[in-house]
Amino acid sequence: MFNRVIVWFRNDLRVHDNAPLFNAVQKAKEVIPVYCFDPRNFSKMELGLEKTGNFRAKFLLEAVTDLSQNLRSLNGDLLLLKGKPEERLVDLALQIHADAIFFSEEVTSEEKEVEFKLEQHAWKQGIKTSSYWQSTLFHIQDLPFPIMQTPEVFTQFRKECEKFGKIQKPLPVPKRIPFPKEKFETIELPKLSTFGLKEPVKSTRSVLEFVGGETEGLGRLQAYFWERDQLKNYKETRNGLLGPDYSSKFSPWLAIGCLSPRIIYEEVKRYEKEREKNQSTYWLIFELIWRDYFRFISKKHGNKIFQLTGIKYKVEKYSRNESLFWKWAKGETGIPFIDANMRELNNSGFMSNRGRQNVASFLVNDLGMDWRWGAMYFESMLIDYDVCSNWGNWMYVAGVGNDPKDDRYFNTLRQAKNYDKKGEYIRHWIPELAAIPGFDIHQPFELPPSTLKGYGISLGVTYPHPLVKLKAWI
Repeated sequence: MFNRVIVWFRNDLRVHDNAPLFNAVQKAKEVIPVYCFDPRNFSKMELGLEKTGNFRAKFLLEAVTDLSQNLRSLNGDLLLLKGKPEERLVDLALQIHADAIFFSEEVTSEEKEVEFKLEQHAWKQGIKTSSYWQSTLFHIQDLPFPIMQTPEVFTQFRKECEKFGKIQKPLPVPKRIPFPKEKFETIELPKLSTFGLKEPVKSTRSVLEFVGGETEGLGRLQAYFWERDQLKNYKETRNGLLGPDYSSKFSPWLAIGCLSPRIIYEEVKRYEKEREKNQSTYWLIFELIWRDYFRFISKKHGNKIFQLTGIKYKVEKYSRNESLFWKWAKGETGIPFIDANMRELNNSGFMSNRGRQNVASFLVNDLGMDWRWGAMYFESMLIDYDVCSNWGNWMYVAGVGNDPKDDRYFNTLRQAKNYDKKGEYIRHWIPELAAIPGFDIHQPFELPPSTLKGYGISLGVTYPHPLVKLKAWI
């Protein structure tokens, strides 16, 4: 039994199904929850991109606020620190005479480096550390293969997990957190300006207002499954582009651990018992398994997922033309289906899965750009940025990941025809083209200037000329 344990919250901002918190409450007389804002997570990357952009940062601050309130409701509290966690947490442990630091285990190099240094530093000071695996649906110990033998093809991974793996029950919320009565030093919750970020402008066009925190995440789960009964249609609607309910939208809350994948799984199983079991209910679990897959592949391959050659050691010719890249990033390619998706991302921090595949394929395959720039842009912008899923998916589209097909090419106009035949999505995000009827809105560059003039449009003035026009699209 420990006298006093620090629980360091990372990408597990919840009180339900939280292994470090649950175990600390079981094993310690006193438990002190802590969140540390690491300045390195708010630094600049290549191209001057913020590592954590304003949409992501705002969502994180909301989630930390909500976690603090949820801990207080359990008689606990949340201390806030700023600095390098591997230093600040050990300093705090020494200052308040904590015996141990419990935390959630991560996968990729930056996070692993912090864990390693924390453990080293703590060990030298006689402070114990205990890490817990908890970010996946299947626990790492319950996989039917060693991590280094994780199948390279998703279908094989999924089938083996479904047949031989087991999914543990979620851990309950502690009834009470034994938080000490004394006062501790803590910083004020930072503002976006603390990190040099501006408040994001609310867009009236956004599909959903995403608010960070476990309370909001559980609320979304309740609304999507039970109140609006959307789970039964998930497989049919998941490739949608407009509206709040074409997909579950759980990913932002999953990304920083406001929702546990196992709690979602339990709710799917309850839905199947109480409402309906069909392909859609299975498909939501199927998507959670994809998420697991990218995490275990990242653990298996390490830093290869961040390299140009990916895990296939394959090098294609590529360009690093900044001017071209920023046209893509700002939604100024002159290809409406690409631009509308990029505008949605820039104005809301979110983009549909269908959109992500198309804009990624366009950047890599049509513009011939370095796929890692696209992955970095998503890292900065997406509120549901998850390092393993993001870099795994970009590798996949770039043909250097776990795709059995070598060329994962998305024909932009064909995709537009399949998923936005009437052009409603384009009208929503590119109002300057709204007057063009039907599918023509997807290819204004094919219309004569006189016709465009009748709609009040002049290419190169009101909307850009296309960066590329490909025979492959015909």
